[in-house]
Amino acid sequence: MYLFGASGHGKVIKEIIEANGQVVEAFVDDNLNVNKLCGKKVLHGETELSPMIVSIGVNCIRKKVVEKLHCKFGIAIHPTAVVSPSAKIGEGTVVMAGAIINADTVVGKHCIINTGASVDHECVIADYCHIAPHATLCGQVHVGEGTLVGVGACVIPCINIGSWCTIGAGAAVTKNIESNMKEVGVPARPLRDNRDNM
Repeated sequence: MYLFGASGHGKVIKEIIEANGQVVEAFVDDNLNVNKLCGKKVLHGETELSPMIVSIGVNCIRKKVVEKLHCKFGIAIHPTAVVSPSAKIGEGTVVMAGAIINADTVVGKHCIINTGASVDHECVIADYCHIAPHATLCGQVHVGEGTLVGVGACVIPCINIGSWCTIGAGAAVTKNIESNMKEVGVPARPLRDNRDNM
């Protein structure tokens, strides 16, 4: 396995891969000043090494990197994660320690289901999402492409969250959210339109 992104997030994914008895051959990174990480060589300019996982935590950057690569992508699931046999996990996705993904959930490509996150039954998480540590998605929640659900946030059942949203840490989402919004608080309320930062 190869990891694109020689940073802290890459260190975590390396440990997940090794916990499953697999080997990280090398990291790949555009930063020419980084040549080694965790005892592994950092390669530069490689776009065809397979299988690869993009180990970059920022959703929009992860998407840009994926779009320039010409390789097959792997999946990394920590051995302490609980993933239902009926759940579907897309290529390039990482499921971290203690995360739970319940029955008939669909997780898209190149997502991060972070430490201790809980995703209940029949949720649909689109590509390039990040469900942050200890966030909770109740049943039948739909999360649009590129959305970040922040640390410890809670989303009640049957909620739809649009694409490229940011849900703040500790927020309680009790209503549907349109695309490109940043929402915070309990209950979650709009802070601003995310397009202001794109």
